[in-house]
Amino acid sequence: MKKNLSIILLLLSFNVFASGGVELQDADVDVSDSGSIQRGAKHYVDYCLGCHSAKHIRYKRIAMDLGVEENKILDNIAPVGAGIYDQMNTAMNGHDSSKWFGTQPPDLSLIARSRGADWLYTYLKSFYKDDAPTGTNNLVFEDVGMPNVLWKLQGIQAPVYETVDGREVIGKLVMEKAGTLSEKEFDKFVTDLVNFLVYIGEPVQLERQSMGKYVLFFLFMFIVIAYLLKREYWKDVH
Repeated sequence: MKKNLSIILLLLSFNVFASGGVELQDADVDVSDSGSIQRGAKHYVDYCLGCHSAKHIRYKRIAMDLGVEENKILDNIAPVGAGIYDQMNTAMNGHDSSKWFGTQPPDLSLIARSRGADWLYTYLKSFYKDDAPTGTNNLVFEDVGMPNVLWKLQGIQAPVYETVDGREVIGKLVMEKAGTLSEKEFDKFVTDLVNFLVYIGEPVQLERQSMGKYVLFFLFMFIVIAYLLKREYWKDVH
């Protein structure tokens, strides 16, 4: 009992530690929701692809996995001039990005697998105005070099400080200037974006999930047959 309790406490403490002491919010993602992934892909191209590549996925693969016509992917999601077989590469070169941000923005193909959906969801919602060079900071990733590219949608948040153990910490964030989206609409926007990042981290999961029901059906039938054979073989023993 004590061992199990220790494991639970360890997992909970790791969840808080991984987010820099901030309680992570639940990202209600669903990779079977094709519409959400399509919207998330569009959000990624519009707001993220300018700096961050996702080179492990091609537009062709997105069309295949989601069952969407290729021309619709090119017209509604891919940037102008992109081909269906192209990877999701940023147009920003490494030299410029290092000059502007001090480092080259990472490829985000596997960010959901390394950070987790809840971390990404909370991170994207936790920017606040600050005196940093980018004008913003983040509760989950302190002193992050990334500017808040979603500020026009979400609005501008300001920190409210409180004193804990003799030092000032951020107790909460309050909306100082409203964005173009309501809080509910922005939550949906971020959910779709995170859903897309979860999908590209492991595109085969869609196929694996669709095959799962057939595997379960096979196992069920095997158990039934095995039980009937057992009864047949052992009926004369007693």
